[in-house]
Amino acid sequence: MAAKITVVGSINMDLVTISNKVPKMGETLLGQEFKTIPGGKGANQAVAAARLGADVRMVGCVGDDVFGSELKDHLNKQGVDVTDVEQVPGSTGTATILVSEGDNSIIVVPAANHQVTPEFVEKKRDAIAGSDFLLVQLEIPLESVQKAVSIAKENGVKVVLNPAPIQGLSEELLSQADYITPNEHELELLLKGRDEQFIKEKVIVTKGSKGLTFYKDGEEINVRSYKVDVIDTTGAGDSFNGGLAVGLGQGLSLKAACKFGNAVAALSTTKLGAQNGMPTKAEVEQFIAVNG
Repeated sequence: MAAKITVVGSINMDLVTISNKVPKMGETLLGQEFKTIPGGKGANQAVAAARLGADVRMVGCVGDDVFGSELKDHLNKQGVDVTDVEQVPGSTGTATILVSEGDNSIIVVPAANHQVTPEFVEKKRDAIAGSDFLLVQLEIPLESVQKAVSIAKENGVKVVLNPAPIQGLSEELLSQADYITPNEHELELLLKGRDEQFIKEKVIVTKGSKGLTFYKDGEEINVRSYKVDVIDTTGAGDSFNGGLAVGLGQGLSLKAACKFGNAVAALSTTKLGAQNGMPTKAEVEQFIAVNG
């Protein structure tokens, strides 16, 4: 039986412009390419889990504009239940990304994502309560994340908290999360002024090409990454979180679920675009069989 996973989080349209150089203030340049690509950490994680065969519900907001309609339709086509994605007056969240000279600069406008309020989340209580796992990130108001996690804990739902983009988090939120998935930089900020042991027994630290680390009974356990020909790392972390939740939902041990998530993340980097590159369960299982 497929794991039931609810994702409460952001839904964005990424507006990507590719240029040979970055314009100076007041300068106009001709760019090489422009693309609109579905994004947002919440939506990315929902698509990752759905492609792996989970029963996924997305809770979030998009605007009543063209992007909002496109994104709801896209999520639905990826196998994500969008019953709890509402179109609200105004603009859909966007990330304007300029790719130039081997680097990028990004401006994020949350827009409709700010309408995912605690009151909105409360209306979606049944969706959260009926899940096996709740996936949350930090691209919606922090108090709404706390509300979703509290509902999950009241109903025995396991919580995976991806603390990105990193910000100050309460002891209550950290204590209620079952798994916390920071990268190395995010972990450093999480640990400031805190009891390391309290955090470390919950964290799975993602380290990109260096794999990941988690702690069990005080022992550090390392899980290696997979070597692939990388094309685009966008969304790799989101792919891992979706894969982790699916693996745990299938009853895998934490180490096996981390290995599964690493394989999902690795495969996601072999194609352009966050959601476009996310693999199916069959692709991941074949990849693990070949690569060990």
